[in-house]
Amino acid sequence: MDKREESLSFDQNAKVNIDLVLRTLAEKYGTSFKEYVYNDKTSQPKSFLQFLVNGSSTSMLNGLETELKEGDVLAILPPVGGG
Repeated sequence: MDKREESLSFDQNAKVNIDLVLRTLAEKYGTSFKEYVYNDKTSQPKSFLQFLVNGSSTSMLNGLETELKEGDVLAILPPVGGG
């Protein structure tokens, strides 16, 4: 999956969280997105991926249940190696 940015719209009354966004993207982009994000054995996002909302790690927020509001930016970051 080579797309770097995606804008999504949800029903005005929907409770939008990271889990919903990931499931929506998985439906839209199919297998390649699912294989990139989800562990095939646990069906949970891969532990090495980082999710940031407006620059803040969701591990410091409410994880996949972190609620998003209009204008929020969710970044999905792969691991960064260094040496």
